[in-house]
Amino acid sequence: MKFADLLESSTEKSKELRTQLTGIKKPENRKRVIASAILLVFLGGLFGYQAFGKQETNSETEQEYTTAEVVRQDISQSLTASGTLEAANAYSVTSLVEGEVITALFEEGDVVEKDSILYELDSSDMSNNLEKAQITINQNQRNYSNALEDKADLTITACERGFVYSLDVEIGDDITAGQPLANIKDSSIMELTVPFPSNDTEFFYLGQRASVTLDGSFETLDATISEISGVDTILIGNQMIRMVTVEVMNPGAISTNQTATVTVIDVGSSDSGTFTYRAEEVIQAEVSGTVSEILVSEGDFVTEGQPLLVLSSDSIDEKVISAQESLRNAQLSYENTNDQLENYLITSPISGTIIDKNYEVGETTESNKVLATIYDLSYLTLTLNVDELDIFDVSVGQTVNITADAIEGRSFVGRVTKVSVAGDASNGATTYPVTIQIDESNGLLPGMNVDASILVSEASDVLIIPSAALMRGNRVLITKDSPSAKSAMESVEAPNGYVYVSVTTGVSNDDTIEITSGLTEGDVVAYTKAVASVQEQEMRMGMMGGMAGGNRPPGNPGAGGGKPQ
Repeated sequence: MKFADLLESSTEKSKELRTQLTGIKKPENRKRVIASAILLVFLGGLFGYQAFGKQETNSETEQEYTTAEVVRQDISQSLTASGTLEAANAYSVTSLVEGEVITALFEEGDVVEKDSILYELDSSDMSNNLEKAQITINQNQRNYSNALEDKADLTITACERGFVYSLDVEIGDDITAGQPLANIKDSSIMELTVPFPSNDTEFFYLGQRASVTLDGSFETLDATISEISGVDTILIGNQMIRMVTVEVMNPGAISTNQTATVTVIDVGSSDSGTFTYRAEEVIQAEVSGTVSEILVSEGDFVTEGQPLLVLSSDSIDEKVISAQESLRNAQLSYENTNDQLENYLITSPISGTIIDKNYEVGETTESNKVLATIYDLSYLTLTLNVDELDIFDVSVGQTVNITADAIEGRSFVGRVTKVSVAGDASNGATTYPVTIQIDESNGLLPGMNVDASILVSEASDVLIIPSAALMRGNRVLITKDSPSAKSAMESVEAPNGYVYVSVTTGVSNDDTIEITSGLTEGDVVAYTKAVASVQEQEMRMGMMGGMAGGNRPPGNPGAGGGKPQ
């Protein structure tokens, strides 16, 4: 039956149904009315399906494609985000002490260098405390030095060279200060002091040779003048003399009981003298203690400064330790006071621009209160939160384009300086902080909101096509007369006049995509700009009861581009 005949029959049935409805008197007629109504609904549905199916078929037949030629040009891919600018470094200058501001030679907007003096506070009281601390150090230093000297005196040394004639102590003996410990004599050289007439001594000099004549034996020995008195002495009879001392090498027989005379340049001494040892010393203890070591024996020859014996003393050891600790405490007190004094001179911790100045001369500062705020504006920084899906496309050194609504018509260039691996998870998604540095920031200010575009990748002079032309599975629809049509995918059916080719891609953005293989310059790609999605088509087919009878369109390449049925 033709569709027009079916429509006419349906109309007649409708008229008959209306007639029956106006003349209903029995229940049996009501059943016939319901059956006729069902038939009418079915026919209406059939009519709608036929009309809709015809419309869709015509739409596919008349489907139009947008074409674009494959060309060479530059392409870049970027990630965009927004953020707030911050200074390279910001510092709030605070005071650790309270004090009256004496000087504050700076103003807001001034550029200061690191360590420049900002504030000077009244520190007169602290200066007095520092002087007292220095006096305490000096006192404790003297006490410590005295204690060290006492400890050094526990080691007994020889003051002259000579032979140990006697040792008067034993190990374990308790010694008091001033007690004799040993006797040292140098008998190898003997000294003889005799008088000479003062007039004759005018021609004498130290080191001059002389001769000594021993009394009794009249033996003569060579001697040398070692000392000439500078004072005249008047003897009985008004004779003026001067005492002259000579040194004689002891041949071994000279004792301190031997007397002798001296002759110098044929001038004899006025009288005899008695020999003495050139060096003779009684060693005494300088401090009290107990003999712990004896380092020499009687008869040993010792030199000046050589240790003879050692004493021990717990009291002296404790005195040294106590004096040392007192000195250190005094030094720490001084250092602490000096550090506090430095707190009264407040300097800039960084080089930068003064943003806030909170105290003036004459005002009294409070501890831990902000005195001034300094920004380092040598460059600005920006932190962007990049999604986990994009973070691997970002790396240090990438170029960033910056724009600000506050500065129209200008853009600024930054670079990525840090990509943090410490992610922040929120609502099932993770972002990672990316730090950007803007060196040339003339006009930009901290706190401004800016848009940033990170150049992820770029390529120059490459083949590109519209992004919408790439279908799922890396397929592209091209015209049959395109140079690359010879590489068509024979297993995939394409609309009349077109073929599908397989491609590989490179850099892409929202508008275009790089083709690295599969197409050549001069190929013409085809795609639809706007058609129903695959999901909408399937929903429409479901509404029609899954009935077949028409081909689905080739698909929207931008939505995935399904294989034609």
